[in-house]
Amino acid sequence: MDADALDLGAAIQSLLSPDGDGLRAMPLVPSSPRDCPELDSLRAMSIADLFPEAEIRSPSDARCVQSGLLLYFSALDESHTISQGIRTSSGSYWHGIMHRQEGDWSNAKYWFRRTGRHPVFAELERETCEQWDPFGFVDRCAAASAGRSGKHGPARRQMLEWRLLIQHCYWKALGR
Repeated sequence: MDADALDLGAAIQSLLSPDGDGLRAMPLVPSSPRDCPELDSLRAMSIADLFPEAEIRSPSDARCVQSGLLLYFSALDESHTISQGIRTSSGSYWHGIMHRQEGDWSNAKYWFRRTGRHPVFAELERETCEQWDPFGFVDRCAAASAGRSGKHGPARRQMLEWRLLIQHCYWKALGR
């Protein structure tokens, strides 16, 4: 997946693709945070540092971006600390993804119930040509992580979901 296809501003782009090589795949259930200088840089950045080009209009959506970036680098605990404090549909969505990635399937479904019908679902449906079912996707990820099905399909879908949700939250943070 090409990081250039994302319009997230220079600061975030430099974290996601420091060499211009595009996005890396995210593991379905990571065992630990990714050991890389970009995660260290992200940890040192404030919300304002992530959005240096524009004024933040929605602080909760800006925090969603931060939570999503931490998930990208498999920093689940740090992402959880942020997402559990965001009382919006997008905050619940990131919270659900975090629990899905840690393999807490029932808790992920709880947070997806709280998410409701998120605007990103329509985009996922357009991209995949099928109804987006976050609960069924949790089950697919559970089966893949247990070795009962291939991991490539769910991993690609997870990356598509992440890309669409981070872009959605970024633009909402800027009031667009």
